[in-house]
Amino acid sequence: MIRKKAARVVTWPMMLVGVLLLGPMIALAFGKASLGGDWWRATHRPTGLAPPAEAHAGAVVQAYAARTFGWRGAFAVHTWIAAKPAGADRYTRYEVIGWQARGGNSAVSISDARAPDAEWYGAAPEVIRELRGADAEAVIARLDAAAATYPYATTYSAWPGPNSNTFVAHLAREIPEMRLALPAHAVGKDYLSPGRLVARSPSGTGAQLSLNGLLGVIVGGDEGFELNVLGLVVGVDPLRPALKVPGFGALP
Repeated sequence: MIRKKAARVVTWPMMLVGVLLLGPMIALAFGKASLGGDWWRATHRPTGLAPPAEAHAGAVVQAYAARTFGWRGAFAVHTWIAAKPAGADRYTRYEVIGWQARGGNSAVSISDARAPDAEWYGAAPEVIRELRGADAEAVIARLDAAAATYPYATTYSAWPGPNSNTFVAHLAREIPEMRLALPAHAVGKDYLSPGRLVARSPSGTGAQLSLNGLLGVIVGGDEGFELNVLGLVVGVDPLRPALKVPGFGALP
């Protein structure tokens, strides 16, 4: 009897993890991520998703998500914020770039050197949130201060975090006016520092419980319901009817 109970304790979690891995495996099979290629040859071409700065005088804030490079793209996306104040002729990108943290340096990148809508190592991005005009100006006024308070600037871990998605989630929590609900497969968005179990959801419309980004739950107006197991998220968005599936994010 004891052996049977012990077997169940081991079997059920393994079956759950197996089910959660189906999404990333299907994403890999359908070419959402690649097992080949070299990162130094990957492209960073503009994709035309950002209004041209020189032709659009108003303020713009856009949040982007693109598949991470290589096999990791079957599991996760990389997210960043691009912002242009009114009258500016360039966009500034706010993001975390993992390799920059080597040697104790800051992984936080605030730069106008790359196009706001550039591919991320060959992966085309999508716009996950956009604000213009006065709404964008209100967010832009707080972006630098929010980035300066990111507590993991010299620490980077692709899984379970802190990583690029942890950074964007931090910006979103610090600036609730952004109303940014990150994709379910933005692995690392749920990471909270050890000892911190409860926080606002990134969108500011709900709350989350998280154990170091490995186990947790979010309930929010913009996120819906999300269950995080080992960084893989399943859930449902009842307001914008969709299922949330590991490897794919939201499926309508």
